[in-house]
Amino acid sequence: MIVRQLNDILATDRDVQAETWTSRRLLLANDKVGFSLHDTVMKAGTETTMWYKNHIEAVYCVEGDGELEDLVNGRRYPLSPGTLYVLNGHERHIVRPKTDVRMVCVFNPPVTGRETHDDEGAYPLIIED
Repeated sequence: MIVRQLNDILATDRDVQAETWTSRRLLLANDKVGFSLHDTVMKAGTETTMWYKNHIEAVYCVEGDGELEDLVNGRRYPLSPGTLYVLNGHERHIVRPKTDVRMVCVFNPPVTGRETHDDEGAYPLIIED
């Protein structure tokens, strides 16, 4: 059994800061559960382009308001508490938070915590032994 408190991972290597977001990685590949789980805050007034070409990501918004744009078809979707989106087609997308937006994110395959977005907005596929 794994039990963690968010406060226990703040200011550790599982608390990853970027210019437009903060991701607190509650579960990672080395936890050996088959997915990673992140508590992520997208910063108000920013824009982040992402493309998880090596991962499926499911995102559940729990706080805040913003917009999700699918760059494959140009559709835009409101983000608010209770919204779920799944990038099951590895869609390139943009998140535009109007306020700070807090989301619970699940990645499959799991991320290791060492990944950084490349020039395309993607995480490389790193496999843990």
